[in-house]
Amino acid sequence: MAGDAGQLIAVGKVVNTHGHRGEVRVLPLTDYPERFTRMERVYLEKRCRLEQHAIEKVYFHKKFVIVKFTGVDDMNAAEALKDALLMVTREELVPLPEDTYYIFDIIGLEVFTVEGRFLGRVQDVLQTGANDVYVVEGASPRPLLVPALKKVVRGVDMEHGKMIVELPEGLEE
Repeated sequence: MAGDAGQLIAVGKVVNTHGHRGEVRVLPLTDYPERFTRMERVYLEKRCRLEQHAIEKVYFHKKFVIVKFTGVDDMNAAEALKDALLMVTREELVPLPEDTYYIFDIIGLEVFTVEGRFLGRVQDVLQTGANDVYVVEGASPRPLLVPALKKVVRGVDMEHGKMIVELPEGLEE
């Protein structure tokens, strides 16, 4: 993990110990839990303290990822890691397919209609199951709920922090 720990993104959370040899149960906070098998080190963040830890072993158990960190060799040492977040740098994120974005990249984008009218900024992303919905606040008195569909979201320009949308008729009412 060369470079600074600029923007770190949580990919898991230590929820408990596992056994008595220093392993911990990690709840994955990622759509790609298999990423853990390729990780050699990770930042652990707990109570605003950040420490880098080497990963010795990883395997899966039910909905959890079991992680053994180098130097964490017993249950007491593992217990001290409870509630820690496993963080990675932006460079270590799993590359996404084209036209797919991380939620934390979408939040904060300025939203404009295809005609160039400013609608506000994305304040939140609701994960509904069928498709995500962007909560846009700013230009109208009520939040605007924009479905994350190709026919609605016409373009995303990460470099300039903009999203261009073509709203379906009646969406602003």
